[in-house]
Amino acid sequence: MTRFLTFMSALLLGTMAAADTHDQSLRAAFDAGELSGLHSVHLRMGGEVIMDAYFEGEDEAWGAPLGVQSHGPDTVHDLRSVTKSITALLYGIALEDGLVPPVDAPLVAQFPDYEDLLEDPVRAAITIEDALTMRMGTEWNENLPYTDPANSEIAMERADDRYRFVLDRPMVTEPGKIWNYNGGATTIIGKLIEDGSGMRLDAFAKETLFDPLGIETFEWVGWDGVPSAASGLRLRAPDLAKIGQMLIDGGVYDGTQVVPADWIETALSRKTSTGFELDYGYFWYMPPGNPPPWSAGFGNGGQRFSVNKGLDLVLVVYAGNYNQPNDWQLAVKVVEEHLAPIIRAKLAD
Repeated sequence: MTRFLTFMSALLLGTMAAADTHDQSLRAAFDAGELSGLHSVHLRMGGEVIMDAYFEGEDEAWGAPLGVQSHGPDTVHDLRSVTKSITALLYGIALEDGLVPPVDAPLVAQFPDYEDLLEDPVRAAITIEDALTMRMGTEWNENLPYTDPANSEIAMERADDRYRFVLDRPMVTEPGKIWNYNGGATTIIGKLIEDGSGMRLDAFAKETLFDPLGIETFEWVGWDGVPSAASGLRLRAPDLAKIGQMLIDGGVYDGTQVVPADWIETALSRKTSTGFELDYGYFWYMPPGNPPPWSAGFGNGGQRFSVNKGLDLVLVVYAGNYNQPNDWQLAVKVVEEHLAPIIRAKLAD
């Protein structure tokens, strides 16, 4: 996992060159088979689009094969678990509007239909922040392939009641102590948003986030037609980058405060350690450091969404290497060999 850090550290390395030259370099590497599975690279710095490159390749929509796609700026693409990072932003918007409880509120108590679960005092102590930071203390295993029905997220989606499934997992540690990757935690946060707003998650996102940013095209898929808060969002690369620029600008877009500035600072800063050399905020990853130099969302298949406020930099990488353990290596290669020189050149201007 050490090279997760290299992924963004490499942005400060390289030699000066023109952006169009590096676009050609990226395409030559793709044509040579060196960037297998790459679909899109969108890079912004100082509010300026530095690279906007697209490629052809096999793709999926939340596991459903789409065949070979000619990706472009108007192509919606799976974010997979980058969706979690967007769901965190939506909770901040809902919190500002008084629609959801504060993060220190007990989690299970927000679901009166599951009152029996409160009989366990340890489970009753789980807070909403414990869900946002994936420290619920419950048994959860997403280390299995997402094609395996024993994977906890897949089992959750196939359960008769996905929300009870998340909340009644056996307790294995004290809440708030140990980070454990848990898409169910995001599902529960999405449910709180829906219950508080009285809207489906996709409708709430459209009204409060996408419409203010001028994002007109998106899909939010999920099991049985229920938008998956953990992995179901599909966006165009430039539109995801627009969200990143808004975050760098303190939540403001075109003079409108879209996401509260204090929530951005909180969500994108360290709350705990993942145990693999990265820290974690509210569904956002970051390297050690206070404040962190960058924050990012990572998604199955090689999806990468990162924001670096100090460099005024936003990076989106889309790829189709779904369910491959080393899917992250493609984004690292793109950054190290093709984007770092562009960043260095821009810094030198």
